Amino acid sequence: MKPLSLASVIVAAALAVPAAAHAHTFGAHDAGFVHGFSHPLGGLDHLLAMVAVGLWAAQRGGKALWALPAAFVGAMIGGGLLGVAGIELPAVELGIALSVVALGGLIALQSRLPLLASVGMVALFALFHGHAHGVEMPEAAAPLLYGAGFALATALLHGAGVGAALSLRGLAQGRVGAALLRGVGALIGLGGVALVALG
Repeated sequence: MKPLSLASVIVAAALAVPAAAHAHTFGAHDAGFVHGFSHPLGGLDHLLAMVAVGLWAAQRGGKALWALPAAFVGAMIGGGLLGVAGIELPAVELGIALSVVALGGLIALQSRLPLLASVGMVALFALFHGHAHGVEMPEAAAPLLYGAGFALATALLHGAGVGAALSLRGLAQGRVGAALLRGVGALIGLGGVALVALG
């Protein structure tokens, strides 16, 4: 399966899930792996941010290709544990929406921040996303399965972003491919602005 096809399938699956702009409009009662897996796919905020991490990682290349997604998944799990423990984070929904704005902007600007700063920024964003998941986890019938589901979905969305970025390079070499990727980043950033406005 071509990378772009994987991205298309994941995006189509997300669009098929009826949801509000934010994924945190439901409880996770009686939830397990399937609910955890569908949670990132059911909210535009999570979907855009997680695909954007993959896009930015592929745009940067080198160590960033694995370091950014790994940092996001690891910090997201940490944020989830904070949520389960009842430890509050300020303005979680705003932090999630702003992560979409920032990640889209970084792609649009073709940012070359130092790798350590990039990893730290992605990890900070992931804490907010993970916390939102973790707050719902205590209500789940199988919290560990719920957590495994959302971690796997997150990794797949990162992979979809990487695949989509690499496909753009393959379809349109050189400046055209780079411009297309930057345009996608701008659209993601605008989506984030809309999320902030709706929030």
